[in-house]
Amino acid sequence: SALDKMWLSFGAMGFMFISMGLIVLSRNKINNGLLRFVVALIAWVLFIVSFFIMIYLVFNGPTRSA
Repeated sequence: SALDKMWLSFGAMGFMFISMGLIVLSRNKINNGLLRFVVALIAWVLFIVSFFIMIYLVFNGPTRSA
């Protein structure tokens, strides 16, 4: 339904926001190499997941109106 797509898009935008914060954190604040890698990996995984969610929502098209 339209509400499900809305919440899915909000989740994808949230994932993008979190991944942006994690990348900034890993590049500027963390000095430990292994921890930097893990945080950056989590950020990239979230970003890729949000990308595929958005691709699904865009190509799925609008919902049928009643």
